[in-house]
Amino acid sequence: MSGIIELAGLALVIGGAFFFTAGTLGLIRFPDLRSRLHALTKADNLGLGMLLAGISLLLGSWTAAAILGLTWILALGAASISAHVLSGIEARQQGEP
Repeated sequence: MSGIIELAGLALVIGGAFFFTAGTLGLIRFPDLRSRLHALTKADNLGLGMLLAGISLLLGSWTAAAILGLTWILALGAASISAHVLSGIEARQQGEP
């Protein structure tokens, strides 16, 4: 049973790293700021969630899982707020209302 949990944790960590890589490629390849922010907020938030879920499985502690879950929720809020602020700054620079 422990081997299955470790394998699932490792798969989640690798999947999270994949989504972080996809978000970084979106940041590099997309043409405008809004597309780049979309790639970062979606892929990186999913990647962070998978990464923290995998780490909590590997640690095997409910306390660590709760702290990592709270960290993910706070990161979700921070990413959405920062993306909203950055898109508003870009809209003002382009003269949009």
